[in-house]
Amino acid sequence: MKAKTLILIAAVVLTAVSCGGNPSGGADPAILRTIVSDETTVVSTVYGRVQGFLDGDVYTFRGIPYAKAERFMPPQDPDKFEGVKMCRTYGPKAPQGETLAYRDLSSDYDFAFQFVYEPMDEKECLVLNVWTKGINDGKKRPVFVWFHGGGFSSGSGHDLPCYEGRALAAKGDVVVVNLNHRLNVLGYTDLRGLGGQYAESVNLGQQDLVKALEWVHKNIAAFGGDPGNVTIGGQSGGGGKVSNVLAMPSARGLFQKAIVQSGSNMPYAENEASKAFGLAFAKELGVTPGHTEKLDSFTYEELVAASRRAAAGNSGVGFGGALPVLDGKYITEMPVAPEQSRDIPMLVGTNLYEFSYGQAKPGATLEEIRGKLIDRFDGSEDKANQFIVDYKHAYPGFEPRDLLNTDFFFRPGAAAQVKAKSAQGAAPVYSFLFTWKPEGSDIGACHGMELPFMFNNIALQPEMTRASEKAFKLADTVSSAWIAFFRTGNPNVEGLPLWDPWTEENGAVMILDNEPRVASHHDDALLQYQTNRMF
Repeated sequence: MKAKTLILIAAVVLTAVSCGGNPSGGADPAILRTIVSDETTVVSTVYGRVQGFLDGDVYTFRGIPYAKAERFMPPQDPDKFEGVKMCRTYGPKAPQGETLAYRDLSSDYDFAFQFVYEPMDEKECLVLNVWTKGINDGKKRPVFVWFHGGGFSSGSGHDLPCYEGRALAAKGDVVVVNLNHRLNVLGYTDLRGLGGQYAESVNLGQQDLVKALEWVHKNIAAFGGDPGNVTIGGQSGGGGKVSNVLAMPSARGLFQKAIVQSGSNMPYAENEASKAFGLAFAKELGVTPGHTEKLDSFTYEELVAASRRAAAGNSGVGFGGALPVLDGKYITEMPVAPEQSRDIPMLVGTNLYEFSYGQAKPGATLEEIRGKLIDRFDGSEDKANQFIVDYKHAYPGFEPRDLLNTDFFFRPGAAAQVKAKSAQGAAPVYSFLFTWKPEGSDIGACHGMELPFMFNNIALQPEMTRASEKAFKLADTVSSAWIAFFRTGNPNVEGLPLWDPWTEENGAVMILDNEPRVASHHDDALLQYQTNRMF
């Protein structure tokens, strides 16, 4: 190696599980992983040369600028630069009104998820990260682009340890990309009503996502990826963002497959209400059409405060106006099964508990739960008993607490999206339900529990998964299925029963648990309870 070579860490001894592997799987418990950053880790993009580092056999690039944007303006191509830009550390996340400082970090949920504290920066947050096993090699690896969760108001591409893309890239020889984009008041306030330079100031966070996909299309070949085989995916708010991108004409041709995890029914704003809220927000700041020069002078905190004041007087908008909107140009169809994306294969699903966890603890008895169900059904013992019968049909191996903890919000939204997609009679849609629970954990199969499994990062989130042998085994299967979908649009792999696309006739849902199984219209009766009563 040349003298000018920069060795960040010449040799690091890491456990095998740091790559997502099973510690009981027979691998050498200590491996030598060399981490190098030198001229062999440089890639030429259309905007300039970027340097990452080689982490064992995976090239890693962090904090690459994919766009630039002025406040409340649509994103533009990033500036070109001379020399080599060091892209070895994560960039800042978008400003957000609620950071971890305001959360109850003593909760079981926050302990399990171990959210990452990160700096925030309005100007420098449009960055992405790339993991790949080969650069400048002419190969065409499938590309997976991940949109983070946090609704449309918070989160980042690195705010969970399991978002790290190394394990997927190493296991499947795929290119993994995740990114940050504008959020909340800066990313979703609709200022079209101000006119002039703000005529395109709508769905800015979604415009950022399309700009990131444009960057991928232009540059990913140099990172060993195939720009013609791109899968977009996201969970929670990220799943909602995927659904919105499906309805964005500007994204057409920039991706070929889509995954929506617990995000099928994310809210959106009505067009006229969205514009009205934007004008109310501007009025709170003393800004009117033709007199908008002050918008750049406010602090982020002042913008948030004005947004909250505007929301208090516009209850029909919700979420403080920080929502996508069917504006007719950037988002043109309902983000469920848009006709323009009818040829896009999809993978759609939810988790058993989502945010309903904690209503009943592990070890609760059936009679204890029956009493609470009777209360829930306004004293009707017959309805409670019938619900138990219907639940047992849907989930034969259930434990009593599941009767109270099962989600009835995300699952119906996913079922509706799957049904609408299938009805198009074009590309297939595969449905799943993640029911795996860490033994003894109060949070169970909660919102986001599937993330370390599909990213093959059990070891990076042991507080969530307990890093059990069963968790590693299921993660191997689930991540393999996701990788297969990246490659071909079909998630069938060894370790799973035959997974057919969902149709009205088969109602096929893959139940992901220690013993995966395919169910057919398994919870149709339960979804009727949701129709009559929200739990």
